[in-house]
Amino acid sequence: MTPESPGASGPETPHSELLTVLPRITQLSAAFSKGRLVERAVEAAGLALDRPAIGVLVSVRTADGPLRIGEIAERMQVVGPHITRQVQALEKRGLVRRVADPHDRRASLIEPTEAGREAADRYVTSILGWFADALADWPPQDRDDLARLLTRLADDVTARLARLEDED
Repeated sequence: MTPESPGASGPETPHSELLTVLPRITQLSAAFSKGRLVERAVEAAGLALDRPAIGVLVSVRTADGPLRIGEIAERMQVVGPHITRQVQALEKRGLVRRVADPHDRRASLIEPTEAGREAADRYVTSILGWFADALADWPPQDRDDLARLLTRLADDVTARLARLEDED
């Protein structure tokens, strides 16, 4: 290994402390994809939904109230037309419904039906059970630190990417 290569002892680069983090993020992403975590949770919940549809359903289930299409898209970091198609498919299955927006009669909001809430809850229970099992041997303080730091990382990365998009 040369002094210039990652992980070698030698001159520090401006971001050398992050060199150990990037491969771990990639490792987690690959593990989730290869392990089919979402697909396994969908199956365990008894649902026949694809990844985008379950994402929309969970987004509306975990919201504090009904959401506009644009709000769902923002939460999921995708474009509105993609969400519109998913919402239409979920409506046909009776998992979400449109309700009138009390602030704008021309607009509608999306909320889960009772069946949609139950389906999302089964999915979330499966996902959370998987993570609980993976972290079962961790001390409570480590689990608390993970939740706090992961939340901070996700919020900061999302905010920074939003600023970059605003600059474009």
